[in-house]
Amino acid sequence: MRESEESPRILWAPWRAHYVKKRKKGGCVFCEAVQNLEDPESLVLRSEAGIFTMMNRFPYAHGHLLVSPVRHIPDLEGLSADEELALMEEVRLATRVLSRVLEPQGFNIGINLGEVAGAGYAGHLHVHIVPRWNGDMNFMPILAEVRVISEHLEETYRRLKEGFASVQTEVMG
Repeated sequence: MRESEESPRILWAPWRAHYVKKRKKGGCVFCEAVQNLEDPESLVLRSEAGIFTMMNRFPYAHGHLLVSPVRHIPDLEGLSADEELALMEEVRLATRVLSRVLEPQGFNIGINLGEVAGAGYAGHLHVHIVPRWNGDMNFMPILAEVRVISEHLEETYRRLKEGFASVQTEVMG
């Protein structure tokens, strides 16, 4: 290889192969998750009042959650008044659970409406909740376009599932 040629950047992520092979072309990750609420592989943490919360399988940061209506709707206009209220209540609950379990110092919360706005699944409305810590963005995303997640998804899932159950008990108790 000549000096002027860049060497390839390879990051092995064999756990992604299972997900990629399992995905159906054209399927909706949110609708598929709702059909498998009790399966930990769906990464759904909670479903209530027509809204559900799931972990992002390919997170921007540790603890990245997605809150979505159960109904397959593409935008805010499609929400009923009840869904709109339940969606925001679930976002608030999710930030409370993340605060207790992962202790972030802040959050990025947002909605990407449409493909050109960055929505990976433009057909199913969802809110991103990304926990943030001081100094959490290191050199990896800048130099290698790689994100470093500090805990395995299954462990984070277990901890957050317990966190949602704990907060639910407080609310009901």
